[in-house]
Amino acid sequence: MNLLKGPSARAAAGFAGSAVVLFALAPLVLSDFRLGLLAKYLCIAMVAVGVCLAWGRGGLLTLGQGVFFGLGGYAMAMHLKIADAGPGNLPDFMQLYGTATELPWWWQPFANPLFALAATVLLPMAVAAVLGSFIFRRRVKGAYFAILSQALAAAFAIWLIGQQATTGGTNGLTDIQGFFGYALDDPVNQRMVYFVIAAALLLLIALARQLIHSRYGELLVAVRDSEERVRFLGYDPANVKLVAYVVAAGMAGLAGALFVPAVGIISPALIGIVPSIEFVIGAAVGGRASLVGAVLGAVAVAWAKTALSEEFPAAWTYFQGLLFIVALAFLPGGLASLAGIVRRRRATAEEKKAAVIPVGEAA
Repeated sequence: MNLLKGPSARAAAGFAGSAVVLFALAPLVLSDFRLGLLAKYLCIAMVAVGVCLAWGRGGLLTLGQGVFFGLGGYAMAMHLKIADAGPGNLPDFMQLYGTATELPWWWQPFANPLFALAATVLLPMAVAAVLGSFIFRRRVKGAYFAILSQALAAAFAIWLIGQQATTGGTNGLTDIQGFFGYALDDPVNQRMVYFVIAAALLLLIALARQLIHSRYGELLVAVRDSEERVRFLGYDPANVKLVAYVVAAGMAGLAGALFVPAVGIISPALIGIVPSIEFVIGAAVGGRASLVGAVLGAVAVAWAKTALSEEFPAAWTYFQGLLFIVALAFLPGGLASLAGIVRRRRATAEEKKAAVIPVGEAA
């Protein structure tokens, strides 16, 4: 099946150009440190792809993507910590606290790499399926859905903090040394992780584009615009929204899983309320209805956070909130909509100019 079925030649060329930039240009011009930062930003952009599908196309303001990002991240980190410890040994933080003599039962399946890989995507999707079924079938939507999803992110982060002996508590799972047998302190392996992340991002963009341009994508937009009309036509809006919610959760889970080897840590501070809002801000600034806009917006906001939070750590959170408000209030379509706005205004001006009849011709 052709994942790029339906897009224009310009979009296909843009996709190919993005691949060239990510796989050829970026590794050539960026240092290992900067390339590692870009890998982190691309993981955040992967979450933005799911936000674009769920919020931009389906109208689901998902302020709880940190939960699914965290589920994928912890699933990956648990396996990598077990692998770092070696056969028969406990992860280092469990030895430090001295409260466990053997691996907890719910950690044990993650010793299997295939199980851990599958869990990074399937576990977030399963949780989203259960929660989404409960929420959408009760017709919870709008601000109520956003608040409920944010409360879920807060509850998950608090639970993780309380499980000091088994999840690392506030510190989380840190000091990840290897990635399926590859030492992460080797710059060559760090570049390999970057290439894996870049390939995963392009794959998710292609998958999301296929969904958007399919019959399902049209139905998702119809549910966003007029849910009752879709129900009258014989479709169940709850199922339509559930698919988008579950797919977005799987994308966030994969992003969290790849974030772990890129950064070497996963903690409650990376998956709570504030990070969940940050995922949405990037998509809002770039353009939540545009895949390219959402991805570029996510990368830009993540870069701005890295650059500005070092100089203004106390003010960054306020600036981020202001950025979100300004984007929603004055530019709902994000930066991606600027070109369309300019074209429409130019066309309107030309129509008005053409409608004016010179006095000499009228006589």
